[in-house]
Amino acid sequence: MGVVVIDGSTVRDFVQNEALFAKSVDEQFAALDLNKDGVLSRAELRTAFESMRLIETHFGIDVATPPEQLAKLYDSIFDKFDGDRSGAVDRREFREEMKKIMLAIADGLGSFPIQMVLEDDPNSLLQKAVDLEASKT
Repeated sequence: MGVVVIDGSTVRDFVQNEALFAKSVDEQFAALDLNKDGVLSRAELRTAFESMRLIETHFGIDVATPPEQLAKLYDSIFDKFDGDRSGAVDRREFREEMKKIMLAIADGLGSFPIQMVLEDDPNSLLQKAVDLEASKT
């Protein structure tokens, strides 16, 4: 883990660097595509969300969430990613949703720098945004 200083412009600049952003998101997509068929199934995307434990913890403290509620939430997230309702998320759909998510994060961060702790994850889009910002100096 490391502490970084980040603001909305750091994330926005990363997203606007189309080549780097696409490469980074495509790497994430490839890592999630467990059966290497070029699309993400509902199960593959759910496995990814479960591994992040975003829902099951609240500020690092485990919380009990009923399995039915988790399933409903994961299904709704999958449906958001699956824009054409094909039952699978292709690379383009994944890129588009990740762009929306990253821009929402940028908006949420605003223009005032904050300190944030990031896990050491080579696929972290936030870490890649920070790395891009650091390369400019």
